[in-house]
Amino acid sequence: MSRPQASTRTDYAFVTNITTRWSDNDIYGHVNNVTYYSYFDTVANTYLIDHGHLHIHQDDIVGFVVNSGCNYYSPIAFPDKLEGALRVNRLGLSSVEYGLAIFKEGEDVAVADGFFVHVFVDRHTNKSVPIPDVIRKALERIKITD
Repeated sequence: MSRPQASTRTDYAFVTNITTRWSDNDIYGHVNNVTYYSYFDTVANTYLIDHGHLHIHQDDIVGFVVNSGCNYYSPIAFPDKLEGALRVNRLGLSSVEYGLAIFKEGEDVAVADGFFVHVFVDRHTNKSVPIPDVIRKALERIKITD
């Protein structure tokens, strides 16, 4: 199996700062692999809140993660300063696949990259619904070209 090549900062349309915490480190002295998924979730939801005007506590629509994956390239540890990057790989009627990456602050090659899929659902019924227009427009702005 061939190892994928790390993505670069220019592969992404949105970047935000991420703060590492002491508790992110595991017994081996680096950020534990599961923590990267928390970083991915933080990056995507920051974008949805700030640019898609998602109100996570009040809106009738929420995004459920239904699939995810991550490639790890080099270790990081608290107190590293990080940046998370986001793009949209695919945009459907009720779902979106994000491409995400984690970078050490100011570096151009990702320490990890991956994806996850959000399906938008009605908060009360958990049934999938079309992505609201305001969120769709925000997602279209960071969609990679086919």
